[in-house]
Amino acid sequence: MSTFCNFEIVFQLFLSIILGGLVGLEREFIKKEAGLRTFALVCLGATSFTSIALKASDFLIGKPGIAFDPSRIIGQIVLGVGFLGAGLIIFRQARIEGLTTAAALWVAAAIGVAIGAKFYFLAIFVSFLTILILAGFRLLEEKFLRTKGPESS
Repeated sequence: MSTFCNFEIVFQLFLSIILGGLVGLEREFIKKEAGLRTFALVCLGATSFTSIALKASDFLIGKPGIAFDPSRIIGQIVLGVGFLGAGLIIFRQARIEGLTTAAALWVAAAIGVAIGAKFYFLAIFVSFLTILILAGFRLLEEKFLRTKGPESS
């Protein structure tokens, strides 16, 4: 394995921690259960699994009797994080709580997959859009729609 390849993997892992952490920071700021560490770990895990799947497929392509499809690993990431997100959703009285955090966790996994697949611009742009939706749309809801207030955050 070349030094460049090692550097790229280290870069990917740190980028996933940073981007996942930035998304989680917004959740942490408004005191949600899943925050900075959870989002950073989910993004890191998705990056790791994706990198492993893609590197393994490079080694296994063309070997007789071996069928390996890295997209199946990515599909399992989607399902696994969906299951994790389902555990965050709570129905309390007439309200559903945790749905936005669960959706954001799912997007954090997508960011991790994008990093692992070397789609760095996509990962950064999706992170920006996610933070914009979480923070910006919350402000719009509070200010203009009055559907949520500071006390419900």
